[in-house]
Amino acid sequence: MLTPGFFHGGVIGAASLAFASATSSMAKPETRVRAEIPAQYRWDFSAIYPDWPAWDGAMREMEAKMDAFAALKGTLAQGPAAVLKAYRGYDEIGMLQYKVYRYPQLQRDVDTRNQDIAGKFQRVGAIFAKFGTATSWFTPELLTIPQATMEKWIAETPDLQPYRFSILDSYRQQTHVLDEKGERLLSLAARFNQTPGSIFQELSTSDIKFPKVTLSEGRELTLTPGVYQSVLNTNHVQADRAKAFDAYLKTYAATANTYAAIYNGVMQRGWFDAQARNYQSTLEAALDNNAIPAAVVETLVQTARAGTAPLQRYHRLRKKLLGLETYHLYDGSIPIFKDEKEYPYDSSKEVVISSVAPLGADYVAKYRKFVSGGRIDVYENEGKRSGAYNAGVYGVGPYLLLNYNDTLDAVFTFAHEAGHAMHTVLSYEAQPFVTSSYTIFVAEVASTTNERFLLNKLLESTSDPKERFLLLQHAVDAIVGTFYTQVLFADFELQAHRLVEQDQPITSEVLNGIYLKLMRDYYGDALTIDDLYQYTWTRIPHFYNTPYYVYQYATCFASSAKLFKDMTTGPEAERKAATERYLTLLRSGGNDYPMTQLQKAGVDLTRRETVQAVVDQMNELVSQMEAEAAKITAAPAAGR
Repeated sequence: MLTPGFFHGGVIGAASLAFASATSSMAKPETRVRAEIPAQYRWDFSAIYPDWPAWDGAMREMEAKMDAFAALKGTLAQGPAAVLKAYRGYDEIGMLQYKVYRYPQLQRDVDTRNQDIAGKFQRVGAIFAKFGTATSWFTPELLTIPQATMEKWIAETPDLQPYRFSILDSYRQQTHVLDEKGERLLSLAARFNQTPGSIFQELSTSDIKFPKVTLSEGRELTLTPGVYQSVLNTNHVQADRAKAFDAYLKTYAATANTYAAIYNGVMQRGWFDAQARNYQSTLEAALDNNAIPAAVVETLVQTARAGTAPLQRYHRLRKKLLGLETYHLYDGSIPIFKDEKEYPYDSSKEVVISSVAPLGADYVAKYRKFVSGGRIDVYENEGKRSGAYNAGVYGVGPYLLLNYNDTLDAVFTFAHEAGHAMHTVLSYEAQPFVTSSYTIFVAEVASTTNERFLLNKLLESTSDPKERFLLLQHAVDAIVGTFYTQVLFADFELQAHRLVEQDQPITSEVLNGIYLKLMRDYYGDALTIDDLYQYTWTRIPHFYNTPYYVYQYATCFASSAKLFKDMTTGPEAERKAATERYLTLLRSGGNDYPMTQLQKAGVDLTRRETVQAVVDQMNELVSQMEAEAAKITAAPAAGR
């Protein structure tokens, strides 16, 4: 189905675990004043547009191009030249879409309080909705041309070759394309469809009042998402972590009914769209655009559920080494051994760059150019959104948002997001616009692979047993956060959406019940399940903004584990071949179905063994942690 080219890569590009990233430091002020942050650590928007008048002009230009595209209705059957003209016109609009969307979106995200920019961003949503209506005729008209005829036109017209995959994919999805009237009707709902996500954004960012807590040392903190994660990551007093957890979760619990209503709106929208397009479920509808079998998600959940023993074993080890009488999930982020080491951004940047040397000099040179300034917004400031993400701007390049705080977690977050950015750089360089945007399904492969390279680099650079233990802990925590937690989230989404599909009521109590049971299923008796954790679903942005997204963190993690192993073990010739296959994957953008792209790179996610390998790896890492812990605790100088 024809959709704006911009959306092929996702509305915010390849996003990271925005809800899980630590974004502030206990050793620094809670936030900074943006104007006081040196320019080299802030985004430079001038590469997109020099000023707002230029953006306004681009908005008018895009509207004119949309009108011109609408005027092509009824011409496609004239032959390959008419089809080519339509696709090229569509590309021109798509390239403009990237820029007119990102210019206000990025500026909004570094100051969510600026209502003038928020208003400009709403204008973008309105014009995008208009584009959906103006192009609703295209796919139904395209599909009136017999597929054999279209394939003949493509074969005889070299300039149509870049559009071959996109065109033939429309025929693949033909049973889910409505007639022109139906497509137009659905397009008219596009602007309304953004409403639930917008409400969530305002409720959880602009209007939320984060609580203040006074910790045992007497310091008062405002528990923004970044500060809350920093308490869990750095404060070794369990009572302080418990107090922060209680205050923070109650903030969301206080409006749980509203969050439930928003989430119900998200799911009802998805079920409406699925039924309108003749899908049997919202999962099938969500996966079909990329030709991913529903069995991939179902196998992922089943395998992870059956493989929770290493997860529970890890938390039992943590409880023992931390010496806690009771162990809670808010104890799950604190380092088992104290680490006072700081990782300043500038020096860490060099370590991150050097870690990817195995990917070749060309990759490293492009990496260094990207981080040289203007494209990474490094530090947290007042009004800035939490978390981290990479956002592509076709024709300009990627923009990367961080909330860097000099912790080890922040270094890995940087490596993760920069992996996304380099995926974007290589894809934009190698692909024409129509296939330049990679799918979400492969997006996290690049980011988690770069994390693995960083871990290797850091392990190689130290012989200190405690530091090595902490790095191993980080590797295990990556599996916990990127695999087990994301599968739990995916499990929650599946169960909640299936209730909607069965016309069952969706209330905060229902959603709480699903989440609490999942906690017990995945963690067993390895930790104390606090009742407040049943409200966790209220604060997960992906549930509201990108349904059926999170499972891809887990499948990508499994994929990157296989690819990294191929690139770093075995004979040199095999390693080089694996590396070239991996770089080819990064350069391939969206030129094929993601399952096929991964299979070409050496990964088959239809096999249960691919997922089971992550469970086995977790088990091995926990064993290594146990062995290292024994050495550390046996040493007289070991300190916690």
